[in-house]
Amino acid sequence: FVLFFRFHVKLVMPFNHLILCPSSVDGKTPEQRGTAGLLPLSGDVDFSFPLVYLSPPPPLNAKGAILYAFEMFRLKSCVDFKPYEGESSYIIFQEFSGCWSEVGDRHVGQNLSIGQGCDYKAIVEHEILHALGFYHEQSRTDRDDYVNIWWDEILPGYQHNFNTYDDSFITDLNTPYDYESLMHYRPLSFNKNDSVPTITAKIPEFNSIIGQRMDFSAIDLERLNRMYNCTTTHTFLDHCDFEKANICGMIQGTRDDTDWVHEDNAQPGQADHTLAGQCTGAGYFMYLNTSFGAAEEAALLESRILYPKRKQQCLQFFYKMTGSPSDRLVVWIRRDDSTGIVRKLVKVKTFQGDFDHNWKIAHVTLREEKKFRYLFQGTKGDPQNSSGGIYLDDITLTETPCPTGVWTVRNFSQVLQNTVKGDKLHSPRFYNSEGYGLGLTLYPQGRTSSGNSGYLGLSFHLCSGENDAVLEWPVENRQVIMTILDQEADVRKRMSSSMVFTTSKSQTSTAINGSVIWDRPSVVGSYDNNCECFRSIDWGWSAVISHQMLKRRSFLKNDDLIIFVDFEDITHLNQTEVQVQTSRLTPQGLVLHGQEQQTSEDSRKASLEAALPSSLGQGQQSRQKRSVDSTGPLEDHNWPQYFRDPCDPNPCQNEGICVNVKGMVSCRCVSGPAFFYTGERCQALQLHSSVLGLLVGGLASMIFLTFTIISILYQRSRQ
Repeated sequence: FVLFFRFHVKLVMPFNHLILCPSSVDGKTPEQRGTAGLLPLSGDVDFSFPLVYLSPPPPLNAKGAILYAFEMFRLKSCVDFKPYEGESSYIIFQEFSGCWSEVGDRHVGQNLSIGQGCDYKAIVEHEILHALGFYHEQSRTDRDDYVNIWWDEILPGYQHNFNTYDDSFITDLNTPYDYESLMHYRPLSFNKNDSVPTITAKIPEFNSIIGQRMDFSAIDLERLNRMYNCTTTHTFLDHCDFEKANICGMIQGTRDDTDWVHEDNAQPGQADHTLAGQCTGAGYFMYLNTSFGAAEEAALLESRILYPKRKQQCLQFFYKMTGSPSDRLVVWIRRDDSTGIVRKLVKVKTFQGDFDHNWKIAHVTLREEKKFRYLFQGTKGDPQNSSGGIYLDDITLTETPCPTGVWTVRNFSQVLQNTVKGDKLHSPRFYNSEGYGLGLTLYPQGRTSSGNSGYLGLSFHLCSGENDAVLEWPVENRQVIMTILDQEADVRKRMSSSMVFTTSKSQTSTAINGSVIWDRPSVVGSYDNNCECFRSIDWGWSAVISHQMLKRRSFLKNDDLIIFVDFEDITHLNQTEVQVQTSRLTPQGLVLHGQEQQTSEDSRKASLEAALPSSLGQGQQSRQKRSVDSTGPLEDHNWPQYFRDPCDPNPCQNEGICVNVKGMVSCRCVSGPAFFYTGERCQALQLHSSVLGLLVGGLASMIFLTFTIISILYQRSRQ
């Protein structure tokens, strides 16, 4: 059985060698078939490359992680996904050992494994990039200019994983070497000694960066869009950081009392959010001074007209209010009035001034199906008691859901200084759309049980709430997504760190006598005076992201750590399988690369990988260019023999014998005198018909004999 998703690209796959594309290039010039392998094709040609799930399907959490990764591709690239419709060329998501993928379109059903420990957003993205045609970053022809390979530290038999490819085989698309690439190896990949690296950057500052598994890098996305010769994303609608004088096409209202002002960091005490006031001559924002004029004077700032594709949007922006607590910031929508004119106003949400003068992040859910504008109305509350105003910066509009909960931890540098391993902070209580109370626990220095120092730990728990009496307990099949936000102004360039898991009745704890963690918090939790609620046991990670990485990117802008949490029911993904005709189930002639598995605790080390039969050895001549159809696939797993011989390890259950039939598994099931096993993997037990007949006959005889005895006893009792 196969689940129903595939991806869809608006332009035909443009690579001859780096990815596997349709082999016909008739009508193309020799320049278009250059040695780099780039084959730009014009026009809006549909290239259907289905992505599906096949038996054995991935676990529920993996399915949710796959869909989450799909959304990242839609938000940040021109690659999209759509339901499977019976095509002969597709990717099969399966749960095998490790995380691996073939490279490019194989023109048949091809495997992509999301094995145990692989169900993380970034790992799924990594494997899909392989399927889209990406090799590992350190396979580049010019790799040795940027990193050192310590051959003596590599496990024997695995040196081939560090070979490079000739530029007649792959291309870097005229982009620089990318230490941040999602496709780069970690320093400790395939190492003999746990503490000695096999690969290091020639610029030492990048040693802590290579092998990141947070999200796409900017260059990853640049290559992907160049590869497919398209640039338009699918769920991104608008963004403005106000760094340009045209303020992103936004316009001032014409019927209001005053205007928003395009300000910079020049004035003392005024700092934008984009650059946090760190750059002279840059760092702009929109500002409404509320310290003069009359009360209730208002200023309107309107976006350009936007054209949605989905029925739900999320408006995210940063704001701060330093004036009177009576000041207001109101979000409006101007809709199409059904005549084609965008004029109908609808108030959506109001933000009230307070005594917190820090930058805050805000999210507003919109549900627009026709063209519209969004508006910001700033209103002066009490000018006589105001010494500041309303600031607005870093606006983003996407066609994605807004996060369920947003937790901002202020002065995080001080938090790090004042805590030790094991210290923890609890978030406020949030409610999801079903009414469940939930929260987060932050370990600034990691959990006590963590073997790593210098890492942040993060976990999830349920909270008792006002709806508990009517909710389902224990709560299962809810996917938890915890995201530490990279506050880069452009959402497409963010490299946020996300962790994903799904609640299950199998998640129990001896601390609560073996009860399910996700039962009602008032039953299995402990009382917290701060929230006046019960909090359940934590479930999460003792080491999520390093302090060094937090300080490197924009995770701590204005010294604020921002964490998102989502808690959504994905039970429906259990019922998303359809039948498909497959031409083959296991890949052949694999090119193997490092495992991308990520454990639920501290281990980030890559595991072993198998031989690379088509790789370039040391001192070998460069590879001749090959045709599209002969290009080999890539893999990321730690069972080297699995796809050379699909019967190793034996996938057949109940002592079934595995037979390799043209690269596919065929199980010969055990049969005894009374029973036999059947099914694709010998998983079902059945009785022989003769034995079943004897049992049925014997049972019937027993019933007849019982009635006879009862009848005789009854007759005697009457005598």
